[in-house]
Amino acid sequence: MQPVLIAGPASWNLMIHVGELPPAEPHTVFADWHHEAIGGTSAGKALNLARLGVPVTLLTLLGDDEPGRRITAGLTTAGVEVLAVASANGSERHTNLMDSHGRRLSIYLTLPAAAEPVPVPSGTLAEAAVVVADLADHSRPVLRAARAAGKEVWCDLHDYDGESEFHREFVENADCVFLSGERLADPEAFLQARIAAGARLAVCTFGAEGAIALERGGDLVRVPAEPVAEVVDTNGAGDAFFAGFLAAHLRGESLESCLRQGARAGAAAVQSRELAPA
Repeated sequence: MQPVLIAGPASWNLMIHVGELPPAEPHTVFADWHHEAIGGTSAGKALNLARLGVPVTLLTLLGDDEPGRRITAGLTTAGVEVLAVASANGSERHTNLMDSHGRRLSIYLTLPAAAEPVPVPSGTLAEAAVVVADLADHSRPVLRAARAAGKEVWCDLHDYDGESEFHREFVENADCVFLSGERLADPEAFLQARIAAGARLAVCTFGAEGAIALERGGDLVRVPAEPVAEVVDTNGAGDAFFAGFLAAHLRGESLESCLRQGARAGAAAVQSRELAPA
């Protein structure tokens, strides 16, 4: 497997599962269950790629604190090489409320800020077959360096609405674009627009409704979601899909096969409390 470099968030999360997301009024809620675990979109991708046999390096902001040490230990134990950039205000932390319908309310406890300019790991960048630049300001230097080096850049835009200024640099510089169709009025038109603008690949996911993808010079490909016996936790399903797709791509599989491998990885994720189930 060729190596992958990922730049973006890793966090330490408190996950709280409830029957319904609470209304905005004073009251008491009893959790069905809760646990603490590694979170963050880049950590989720890195963990899934490592479990799929892909050599992966993650550049992320971490504080000199207990959450940072837990994040590092969890990632390195799973086989992820961690390049830690010092955070000026501690490691990223969230409290996530998840309900029985798969909906999530994410509360940021700490949003880290780099203590100094983010260094670009030139040696790791040179060796990487793919550079994944996730949505974070500290990913931008890696994104720019990857473009300058002629590396293939993959970006996950999450629930992009087609207009957000924060996303613009990622949208315009990605060779391969992934996103959820949740906030797009016309997902197929968006994929076509990205290909016309120069992207090689554009993929849109629809949760339980499957996913679609378009490659330059090809036709739209659609696959259904993988059926699951029980949805345990939807947190990280999109990152698992991304990793499953990318791992299949690195093996040289077809677009349809990559989509199906992504769907399988996403299905495994929602049936587990872990970001990267075995």
